[in-house]
Amino acid sequence: MKRFYLKITGRVQGVGYRCYTEDVAKRMNVTGWVRNMSDGRVEAEVQGDMKILEVFLLELRKGPILSRVNKIIQFEMVTCPEELLFEIRY
Repeated sequence: MKRFYLKITGRVQGVGYRCYTEDVAKRMNVTGWVRNMSDGRVEAEVQGDMKILEVFLLELRKGPILSRVNKIIQFEMVTCPEELLFEIRY
């Protein structure tokens, strides 16, 4: 089990990126959260099996059709074993 903090840069606001991220996370059993940042980026914390997270990150790089992901920065974090869901935060 791994947990990462992500900062996603590009055209990722106003294009359904958070809902896309939530949908992919729920399909893949990834827990955590996603939200918009005031500077136009999106940030997230994601947790799951490393092999699943690798595929999940590939999906985030694709994004929804109207998005354009330029960069994803990731930092490993301490896991939260009690976390059970993925949510959009505001």
